[in-house]
Amino acid sequence: MSLDKELNKILIVDFGSQFTQLIARRIRELGVFSEIVSHKKIKSTNITKYTKGIILSGGPLNVYEIKKYSFDKKIIEKGIPVLGICFGHQILSKLNGGRVKQSKHREFGLANIREKKDSLLTKNFFKSRKNSKVWMSHADQVSKMPKNFSVIASSNNSKFAIVENKKRNFYGVQFHPEVTHTENGKKLISNFIFLICKIKKNWSSKDQRMKLIKDLRNQVGKDKVICALSGGVDSSVVAQLLNKAIGKKLFCIFVNTGMLRKNEEKQVVQTFKKKLKINLIYVNAEKEFIKKLSNVSDPEKKRKIIGNLFIKIFERYARKIKDVKFLAQGTLYPDLIESKSVTGSQTSKIKSHHNVGGLPKRMKLKLVEPLKFLFKDEVRKLGLELNLSKEIISRHPFPGPGLAIRMPGIITKQKISILKEADYYFIKALRENGLYDKIWQAYAALLPVKTVGVMGDNRTYEYLCLLRAITSEDGMTADFYEFKKSFTQMISNKIVNSIRGINRVVYDITSKPPSTIELE
Repeated sequence: MSLDKELNKILIVDFGSQFTQLIARRIRELGVFSEIVSHKKIKSTNITKYTKGIILSGGPLNVYEIKKYSFDKKIIEKGIPVLGICFGHQILSKLNGGRVKQSKHREFGLANIREKKDSLLTKNFFKSRKNSKVWMSHADQVSKMPKNFSVIASSNNSKFAIVENKKRNFYGVQFHPEVTHTENGKKLISNFIFLICKIKKNWSSKDQRMKLIKDLRNQVGKDKVICALSGGVDSSVVAQLLNKAIGKKLFCIFVNTGMLRKNEEKQVVQTFKKKLKINLIYVNAEKEFIKKLSNVSDPEKKRKIIGNLFIKIFERYARKIKDVKFLAQGTLYPDLIESKSVTGSQTSKIKSHHNVGGLPKRMKLKLVEPLKFLFKDEVRKLGLELNLSKEIISRHPFPGPGLAIRMPGIITKQKISILKEADYYFIKALRENGLYDKIWQAYAALLPVKTVGVMGDNRTYEYLCLLRAITSEDGMTADFYEFKKSFTQMISNKIVNSIRGINRVVYDITSKPPSTIELE
């Protein structure tokens, strides 16, 4: 299929939900092209004949505080099917004469909804008892339904959990069908796309690859690009994308911050310079980074120091290469959503990422982030399309700041050395026991706590090592991996007996939310 002509699409209007890209992801999984546009930027004049359906996302806004959002009402008067999700459901109801107010009982988490009436939207969505578990996340609710709307399903706290105006093809759901916690949520989205919007499949991972390469060529033109290469999945895929798109105009820079995993710098040079024959510049900046981070314990400061120093190094080498105008990096959607809004809508900032919120405001290089709308597993599929090896594609995520954010408190050379060994033994044990590929991400962290221990009748006073291993589909939500007792005993003994400086090992059993995957 050629990507030179416009595709039929589902348009997603973003009101700042952290789940907006999950909606787009579900649509991609169903084989349909979608586009996300901020509610601040979309106008009815932007709607073309290729828009076959419109989805209004959730968000942290209040429908009754109209000054905080903007929306062109004419968008929903185009005769195109509309699905409102959470806040989108509330605004769709309000624009059609309904009322929205603050809920007496907020709903956050799983809720049970009961079917009241048949609908194309819910065909094969409910189970045999006409009930379904869905993921709610709202403090407001529709209190009065608009005229000519029908109730399709209700929960104990949301009378209008699913509503429809069949004649106008308007549908609203108070919950989030895009998240994995909602039972059969993908079926509801599928029904909207195929049964209501009547759109045909037109998207695949091959199309994704072709579009990204085309977009990169259009963005970069004849200019040179430097790529921040870490050797992880994301930056490796970006490097290979750019290699396919612009060839010798790409220069990859691999910066050894001193906070990489054990022997990582050797592996990266071997893979990219010798195997893939990509222009690679190796920079050993270990002393520079450790000096800048000395006596810094605040996690946000760490991230920003690392982000700023990365850019300075890239700009330094860009001047040597000459005529470099772009910096490419492997930013993914979960990175962006925790740091800022992708579309300019209001979202809640959770933390700065070194390649998002950690970047300096004044930067001489323009950013190229071809993966910023994708999730990790989608990036892995893309990597396979780009013929990257399974060894690279299957690697666990590793943050740009590296071990710096797995070492709360002050960073020292001694602590880095201890942590490298602990992480090495943990990952090695996962591989040897056939567990590595069952786990989304695993790592060792060194906590800023020393505890008393006893070894060979002698008192020890050494650091506490935390191990974390999680399962996830997309990094937006995660749960801890349940190891067998024999494995945890084995790896605890191995770390304590092999590494001077650690005398206690603990395992993190917290999910995301409420915690994040990394410690800082």
